[in-house]
Amino acid sequence: MATHIHVVLTQELDNLGKSGELVKVRPGFARNYLIPRGLAVSATAENVARIEHQKKVIEAQTVKQRAEAEQLAGKLSAVKLTLSRPTGEGDKLYGSVTSRDIEEALASQGFTVDRRRIETDPIKTLGTHSVQVRLAPSIAAKVEVTVTAK
Repeated sequence: MATHIHVVLTQELDNLGKSGELVKVRPGFARNYLIPRGLAVSATAENVARIEHQKKVIEAQTVKQRAEAEQLAGKLSAVKLTLSRPTGEGDKLYGSVTSRDIEEALASQGFTVDRRRIETDPIKTLGTHSVQVRLAPSIAAKVEVTVTAK
């Protein structure tokens, strides 16, 4: 009986490898754990080719999304938002400017950005603030937000 067999991982496993890798494991581990849980498939020519095709498709999608994010980052960097809020004594804001407010202001200018991608603490003072919008893992744009008294 074989001491090791080859399988192709379908998910990333910390102790074994990344998704799409061809790894050598003991037959019992593959037969009793990896394959029944859908963590790996046997390393037939068909399965290896299918996994390689899926990798290429995912890579192409990633490149396309990255290009779109870079284009949007260029447009967002030129955006300047002005938000008016009621103030009290000493120019203290009643409440604050949150990522939801920034999301709505961006939407009114034609940009659709999820508020979870807007990285800022609530703004509680008047003035100009730089807010970072994370569009992709390594792509971010800075939006200038000016808070004025109403």
